[in-house]
Amino acid sequence: MKQLFVMLGIVLFLSGCSGCSQSGRRKSHNRTAADSVVTPPPTTVEGGRTVVKMEKVNGVFQVPVEVNDVRMHFIFDTGASIISISETEAMFLYKQGSLSKDDILGSANFTDANGNISAGTVVNLRTVKIGDRILRNVQASVVHNLDAPLLLGQSALGGFMKISIDYKRGEIIFE
Repeated sequence: MKQLFVMLGIVLFLSGCSGCSQSGRRKSHNRTAADSVVTPPPTTVEGGRTVVKMEKVNGVFQVPVEVNDVRMHFIFDTGASIISISETEAMFLYKQGSLSKDDILGSANFTDANGNISAGTVVNLRTVKIGDRILRNVQASVVHNLDAPLLLGQSALGGFMKISIDYKRGEIIFE
């Protein structure tokens, strides 16, 4: 756990804040502020139609998701460009052996819905399972905030052709 803190700190320190990027996009060392980095779509392992029960918690919809075989509940957030997890979840995944040094891809600055800029670390999630669908190699941001919510963003949602919500039944349909 201490190693992950040190690793995340080193990545953050080396990245500096020489400019900020758009929400969920990372700025690498050899790019200018005008360059944008496109997150590659995840690889979808299983196809078909998947229905997932949502749970409304404090006015937002949460979806059960397994990240590298660890079950978590994410806020369904179509406005987030990338999956987002806090340092707390990253450290938990690391302690469980579900996140390794090899999964750390670099650092990034993220802009939230309020326009606030936060430093983060970009990691690769080897598997993201939503219902019976498995996405492989999905990029996520680790926000350097222990209380940041889990956000299911476009880096995962982009692995589906169609997503619809049935509010009456409390379900999200992934196709």
